[in-house]
Amino acid sequence: MIVFAKAAPFVLFPKGGKLPSPNGRFEVRNAERNGSDKEFIGTSHSLWLVESASGRARKLCDYLGVAAVAWSGNDFLVVTEYVGKKTSRAWVFPMAAQEALMFDKPSLLQMVPAELRTRLRENDHFFIEASNVEAETVHLRIWGYGPHDTQGFHWSCTYEMRDARMYCH
Repeated sequence: MIVFAKAAPFVLFPKGGKLPSPNGRFEVRNAERNGSDKEFIGTSHSLWLVESASGRARKLCDYLGVAAVAWSGNDFLVVTEYVGKKTSRAWVFPMAAQEALMFDKPSLLQMVPAELRTRLRENDHFFIEASNVEAETVHLRIWGYGPHDTQGFHWSCTYEMRDARMYCH
């Protein structure tokens, strides 16, 4: 079966609050962490997936700052977490499975071709966004800048879920 799913417009969380799936089966909701002013909390927000019919919920991830969230068809949720001013990471949540895919600088160092790894290691600003899922292919945009690439670099990448391979150009 071939599934083509272009991501819907992204909603920014925590401000967005909730995001229903195109078919209405699920809803993504934001939850705030509660703690005293004296308590350090490593995460300030969580994204939850709620099944509309039953109300059953499962936690997708914790995040800091802002998360851009979109549905890619009814089968995948794509999330870009802006961790800070210098980095982001991307998540892909398949609705048919509990296991999410997470893409960040350390994981990409293992996935990208060897000739591209220096750019990841030697630049201090690194951003990745998951844009959509097509069949079993995750489409990613990766860019950054720093001491190695003062003018920056931009890659368009695909991650093939079937064989766990990354292709960039």
